[in-house]
Amino acid sequence: MSRPVAIPHGLPMERDAGPFDPPRQITRLRDARPVSPMVFPDGHEGWLVTGYDAVRQLMADTRFSSRQDIGVIHVPYEVPGMPVPTEPSPQVPGLFIAMDPPDHTRLRRMLTGAFTVKRMKMLEEQIIDITERQLDELARLTPPVDLVKEFALPVPSLMICELLGVPYEDRENFQVNSAKFLVRDQSLDEKMAAYGAMTTYLAELVTRKRAEPGEDILSDLARHDDLSIEELTGMAFLLLLAGHETTANMLALGTFALLEHPEQMAGLRADPDLLPGAVEELMRYLSVADILYRYATEDIELGGETIGKGSTVVVSLLAANRDPQRFENPDTLDIHRKARGHLSFGHCIHQCLGQQLARIEMRAGFDGLLRRFPTLELAIAAGEVKLRTDMNIYGVHELPVTWTETAG
Repeated sequence: MSRPVAIPHGLPMERDAGPFDPPRQITRLRDARPVSPMVFPDGHEGWLVTGYDAVRQLMADTRFSSRQDIGVIHVPYEVPGMPVPTEPSPQVPGLFIAMDPPDHTRLRRMLTGAFTVKRMKMLEEQIIDITERQLDELARLTPPVDLVKEFALPVPSLMICELLGVPYEDRENFQVNSAKFLVRDQSLDEKMAAYGAMTTYLAELVTRKRAEPGEDILSDLARHDDLSIEELTGMAFLLLLAGHETTANMLALGTFALLEHPEQMAGLRADPDLLPGAVEELMRYLSVADILYRYATEDIELGGETIGKGSTVVVSLLAANRDPQRFENPDTLDIHRKARGHLSFGHCIHQCLGQQLARIEMRAGFDGLLRRFPTLELAIAAGEVKLRTDMNIYGVHELPVTWTETAG
């Protein structure tokens, strides 16, 4: 085996090839060696997986554990003030995304009925109504406006609050603290302060729901006597964070991408039937939730390499979604592409539970925005848009837009 690839200062995260493209070094690694040995900033030798086939195989293999309490998860980039990990992190109750079967199976199956395709279809009118009302609010404003604040963030936040039974008037708490939690370059104390603020609030909320349940997902969960308050809080945290952050960033970054590809935007306006496929293509092309971690519980063969037991494995979904071995001309945004099979929602047992909800929200959001704001454009130069390169979910911090007329 060749010597590990020593990446100075950790894994490159800056999208130096453009706001929508993978870091050049990641692309070069994928093309040369889709399963690459690497050295983490703390000196630990692990692996980086960037090829589509290898990523898909890894995510389907439960020997690559999602748990953080059985081995040290080595962070692939340097974090100021963050101590070098020397022991496993404790398992967080209810946080099933960081669990393996059977614990993962037990918690996740309690939610499968809430997020079925059928139930999401039944919610479609409600989602469209929320979207249109937010577009009404947007149309009343005098441009330029920040599309993140006035549209991309409120739409999924309103919807997930309604589904979970979280009062929307409490959004200041969870929006601010979830954003703080996702900042990459911060100390552990800062991260835990944001996490603590959210979980303190959510623990009080689920305790009330256990005493007086309503007609919402958290109340349904609270009716399970075998779930502790700590587990309910962890599940609520995960659902609330994932339920608004990812879709909000896709709506904002997706709009930015369409504005920077006017021929694609024009094609969508001309033929709205292309929208479902365009959403899949934007998911593939942008991959806002890029990095995943796994821990090898035994020696495992992957992509012609032997990943040793105890290794931390870093997975780049963005690199996999741009793999030319899987997608033709992968760095081109093409709304006509059949992009199903992309890995932005994950794969196998950890595939995103709320993916159908996210799809409907994005279809409603992009459809309404393009239909009602035919002259939408950036209010600043593209190079001035503040990118979320400092966050664990990619996107834009703000997207100042303007328009000269609306379509009502």
